[in-house]
Amino acid sequence: MSFIHTTLNRFPVLKRRLKRLREQLLPAASVSSHYIEIDSARRDSESSRLAASWKASDLPARQRELVERQLKEYRGGASIDVFDVFAAALRRIDNLPAAGSLLEIGCSSGYYSEVLEVNGLPLRYSGCDYSHAFIDMARRIYPALSFDVEDATRLSYQNDAFDVVVSGCCLLHIPDYKAAIAESARVAKEYVIFHRTPVVYGQPTKYFRKQAYGVETIEIHFSEPDLLDSFRVHGLEVQSTFTLNESADPRDYSTGNANRTYLCRKQSQL
Repeated sequence: MSFIHTTLNRFPVLKRRLKRLREQLLPAASVSSHYIEIDSARRDSESSRLAASWKASDLPARQRELVERQLKEYRGGASIDVFDVFAAALRRIDNLPAAGSLLEIGCSSGYYSEVLEVNGLPLRYSGCDYSHAFIDMARRIYPALSFDVEDATRLSYQNDAFDVVVSGCCLLHIPDYKAAIAESARVAKEYVIFHRTPVVYGQPTKYFRKQAYGVETIEIHFSEPDLLDSFRVHGLEVQSTFTLNESADPRDYSTGNANRTYLCRKQSQL
């Protein structure tokens, strides 16, 4: 299995096609499937209707089943792209403080704490999530770590509370994402990482309804220029960009979509 993952990571186009085929044949086993674009007139109503989707009580167990397989392979030396990029973004930080503090917003069951451990990154991990069920699971699995139930758009932490803040693949599920960007910047002392962020270029921001682990939820694919503008408005300058996958329109290479991780440095006190 490790050989298969490593090989597919070397051929991202093949990996995407196989993933789409799997979603078509086995939708219940897919992380995300059944994407339906939401038109602009219905974005607010659909966002409100699906606001609590990630609080579903059975969602953590479904996600953790997949996570356990990935962690087992990763500990055994397999290359898992989302884990590798997370570690690479942290290593790109100049003078990363030994035993510095890291907050993951949207931490789910806290499994990225294990990614830090596997990579020998000596950061003090804390996590927060919108879902009580995810935080209950995180506290059971990692009792020595700190976890809180928090709203990413209204965090309770003090200004500059953490050396590094990671927005862990949650921005795409937050309709008020600009407030979430502002809060990430506020509680970070110096660095913010927006991990696994779906973007489009040559086209406006798109909203989708989808199935995630069997739960209907919303997903936003951000206009990349607009997203980068939002970072700048909140005093964040992109230091490095890591691309997990990218697909350009073969008829117009100025249009396409990608999934990226952004390492940002705080430029001013907010």
